[in-house]
Amino acid sequence: MGAIEFHFEDFEPGRVFTLASAEVTAEAIIAFAAEFDPQPMHLSEEAGKASILGGLSASGWHTASLFMRMMYDGWLARSSSEGSPGIEFMEWKKPVLAGDTLSGRSTVIEARALRSKPGIGLVKFLHEVENQHGTVVMRGENPIMMRLRTPSNVMAEVQA
Repeated sequence: MGAIEFHFEDFEPGRVFTLASAEVTAEAIIAFAAEFDPQPMHLSEEAGKASILGGLSASGWHTASLFMRMMYDGWLARSSSEGSPGIEFMEWKKPVLAGDTLSGRSTVIEARALRSKPGIGLVKFLHEVENQHGTVVMRGENPIMMRLRTPSNVMAEVQA
């Protein structure tokens, strides 16, 4: 892990962070599905084409895992993240097919310092993952806890 570039104070509402891109291969779709989600449309091109998905498609959970790596590589690795208390919602909007290239963004919705955890703030994000055609394939919202760069100054403002 490299140097921390983003602390709580850097996550102003409206700020957009770019996700890294990810190539989705047939081999990766099948390997993930074989271990975690062995539904036919995730295991073979033929079954995928016979389904409403139109081809060999990644499990939604595979897409979520790819998103997590895209977020980590895009900006999270350079943040003061202390983890997340959960996911508020996740939607799989369109199939992710073998050969797709994914990209996207994380947009700050709100940020607030936590009274219960001095030195930590909670940043809520809207995440959107798109395929190479610009079609949103996954959306989600979740808060992430971030360490403050200057905890005493921000906490004094929160308590005022």
